[in-house]
Amino acid sequence: MKNNAPRPLVLSVLLAALGAAGAHAAEMPRIVEKDGRHALLVDGAPYLILGGQAHNSSNYPAALAKVWAALEDAHANTLEIPVAWEQVEPKEGSFDFSYVDTLVAEARKHDKRLVLLWFGTWKNTGAAYTPEWVKFDNARFPRMIDKDGKTSYCLSPFGDATLAADRKAFVALMEHIKRIDGDRKTVIMVQVENEVGTYGVARDYGKRAAAAFAQPVPAAVLAHQKPPAGRPARGSWREVYGDYADQYFHSWAIARYIEEIARAGRAVYDLPMFVNNALRDPLKDPAPPWNKDFASGGPTHDVLGIYRAAAPHIDFAGPDIYMPESKKVDAILRQFQTRGNPLMVPEMGNGASYARYVYQIVGKGAIGVAPFGIDYAAYSNYPLGAQATDRRMVEPFARIYGAFAPLQRQWARWAFEGRTYGVAEGDDRAAQAVEMTGWKATLTFREFQFGEREYLKDKSEYAPGTEQPSGGVAIAQVGPDEFVLVGQQIRVKFAGSGANAGKPSMFARVEEGRFDADGKWVMERNWNGDQTDYGLNLPATPTVLKVRLGTY
Repeated sequence: MKNNAPRPLVLSVLLAALGAAGAHAAEMPRIVEKDGRHALLVDGAPYLILGGQAHNSSNYPAALAKVWAALEDAHANTLEIPVAWEQVEPKEGSFDFSYVDTLVAEARKHDKRLVLLWFGTWKNTGAAYTPEWVKFDNARFPRMIDKDGKTSYCLSPFGDATLAADRKAFVALMEHIKRIDGDRKTVIMVQVENEVGTYGVARDYGKRAAAAFAQPVPAAVLAHQKPPAGRPARGSWREVYGDYADQYFHSWAIARYIEEIARAGRAVYDLPMFVNNALRDPLKDPAPPWNKDFASGGPTHDVLGIYRAAAPHIDFAGPDIYMPESKKVDAILRQFQTRGNPLMVPEMGNGASYARYVYQIVGKGAIGVAPFGIDYAAYSNYPLGAQATDRRMVEPFARIYGAFAPLQRQWARWAFEGRTYGVAEGDDRAAQAVEMTGWKATLTFREFQFGEREYLKDKSEYAPGTEQPSGGVAIAQVGPDEFVLVGQQIRVKFAGSGANAGKPSMFARVEEGRFDADGKWVMERNWNGDQTDYGLNLPATPTVLKVRLGTY
């Protein structure tokens, strides 16, 4: 999303440097793009965030032990955790970053990277994480005004004093991170604000907002967010965008506010920065005008162009996925993976039903994923997530992360090269297909490990653990006829396509194994006979296979 980012690296130059990643430990993390694909570079090489986001109130030193314990059990490599404005500037002008110091030191001890979440003017659209000297001073830090002239719960994006104070605190935070971490790069990215927008109110109707609403739509916005069919190409917000005008204007106002904060922060320490959002219904296409059915002003999929125009120092908008339905997840991932918007899922439900989507997200080339609530605080956000708050909660993700962890660098590199594909079992349990270079993979679910169900009609049972959708696979095509598969509860069959279409084929070799700590392949056994006669039937335990195919 960042318009003024460094020019995309030439792929061959980047990859030539990957083997010497250790020599680049001082390099700033950054996001790069090549042919519409993206990578997060950490220590000079692509990095895959296998993350976990802590609960909102786990951002204090005494609470961190329960966070690290869950992260370790989850085999996560990155922690997403809040830094709240109220905790670092409880008294105006007096900053306390002792929590940040403890957090960074403990992250290094536990060998985890950090993505810091700045809870400033907005957290889930509200002002709950602002300091008390901001919360209760409406004269200095005005709230939005609704259509009826009543004061809203949400701080106004037209509050100059609010912006100045938030920006000052954020800059102080970035200066402090640079001072304590500039040499180590434990902190690799920063989220600016949290789930911005406003519920129940389309936009600010205060005097300053009303005056801005009457002005012509900025040219940069028009270049990225085209008018609806039949609307004029320029004019006021209402003239150009009609029924969408209130939402689009509010999106621009908030994005412009965030840009001021991000630009000032990056001027002192240039880490990648992003925004997250509470989603609108992804299946309504085209997206209808706002009707009190989502947070107006947030970076929903339909206004990514406005955020790109108004906030060029924000690298991307990430979807917070709390919609467990597979069709909605499919749509969300499509909508947020665009040429100008790298795919990352900074929040996702931590219920077991979400775990299968890790395969799909990682396979689609995302730079990372982080289920929410990955700590052992005795707090559950059920029904959005798991009921359990102990190891039962992390276990579905831990098994998958454990399989990916040793090869996360290689996987991130393959993804940046456009070699990866991902599938999650749909709610309908239907077969799926993936087209690759020269090969097609057909994915089916709830199969017997031995034999075809159509020939075993007297057998109606299904494997334990498949009562609910849980299958998935991520595939990396590492050579013309070679693949690495990571998956569970799925059958994978290959057939020639493209240049191999119509040619009979078979497995040359199927090795089950793992990647060691240095990323080297360690074979445990070679699959053949019963293990390959009916496709590759990946069991409930996430399994890693190295596959070579041939034609005859």
